[in-house]
Amino acid sequence: MSVITTSAPEFRAALPEGGVLIGLDVGSKTIGTAFCDAGWSFASPADLITRSKFARDKGLFRAGFASRPTAGVVIGLPINMDGSESPRSQSSRSFARNILDIGLPILLWDERWSTAAAERFMIEADLSRAKRAERIDSAAAAHILQGAIDALTI
Repeated sequence: MSVITTSAPEFRAALPEGGVLIGLDVGSKTIGTAFCDAGWSFASPADLITRSKFARDKGLFRAGFASRPTAGVVIGLPINMDGSESPRSQSSRSFARNILDIGLPILLWDERWSTAAAERFMIEADLSRAKRAERIDSAAAAHILQGAIDALTI
């Protein structure tokens, strides 16, 4: 069932049994991706997609979804610290609407602090600035996805 929601229970109800979830951190220049295991226990960073024409990007998503038994998509929703939405929030919502025809349920998940948390983790892992720069978006996608799967499995 294709649905876009910000509610973890509504998203859970729309998911088929089995399959992995894909996390996306959608930026204006890149899209960080992450996948979780089939048991929805842990999220792992995956590829970084450099954005170009939307049709190409969507094709890459379709290929990624087809390569695994994918149940749903979690997209980071940029929310201001006061809880309000911004133009970036609208961009993420628009992106979700544009991929809805892929046929997977979509959860828009609050991504406040995701980049900061991913950066902190990579600093603790002693990654160089250059390595952090090339991995931050996918690490943030994994952080977003982990928050969502934690909420789904409570």
